[in-house]
Amino acid sequence: MHGLDRPRQVLAAALAALAGFVDAEGFLSADRYFVSFMSGNTTRLATDLVVAGARPAIPALLIIGFVLGVAAGHFVAYRGGPLRKPAVLLLVTVLLALGSLSATTGFVAPMMACLVLAMGAINNTLQREESPVALTYLTGALVRIGQALGSLATGRRQDPAWPFLIMWLALAGGAAAGALAFLSLGPASLWIAVAAAVLLTLAGYRLARRMA
Repeated sequence: MHGLDRPRQVLAAALAALAGFVDAEGFLSADRYFVSFMSGNTTRLATDLVVAGARPAIPALLIIGFVLGVAAGHFVAYRGGPLRKPAVLLLVTVLLALGSLSATTGFVAPMMACLVLAMGAINNTLQREESPVALTYLTGALVRIGQALGSLATGRRQDPAWPFLIMWLALAGGAAAGALAFLSLGPASLWIAVAAAVLLTLAGYRLARRMA
């Protein structure tokens, strides 16, 4: 986050909020599986392999889908060149729209497939030097916050932790909003994520044009 300028930091926080919203929707729609938090699905895969009668294929397919989504997003980002941000976000928007259509027509498996692909792809939106900025998994942000607190105790100087705290709060806030929307509107609440993705695609386009 420290390598990003202010407009891209704002975009990153907004994208993390969108990821939290979508993850909560998937979590509540499909037996507590995740579409962006692959550490959680990895734990479910491992425990399902041990617990008799469980279904390890579901978390395994979600993990594979996430990796394929990252690969697709990487390809689109590469082909998009200076317009990588809107190009990737357009892909995310289309996938979310397909997932929302599947959800509102009662097809849960295609919905989860589209959502997990979208959440994989979204991690290619922003790049710092040669590495993509993680938007859907923020354990590293919590580590940086903890390190900053430890530095206060040792008196060592370290980059401020507030950008990572904002990212974590954005993800948590988005997840809370997703849960509230799902409880109020059911599967149709995913269209809120589609609308947000459209706005973020436009914001990404404006940012890319301004920085070109």
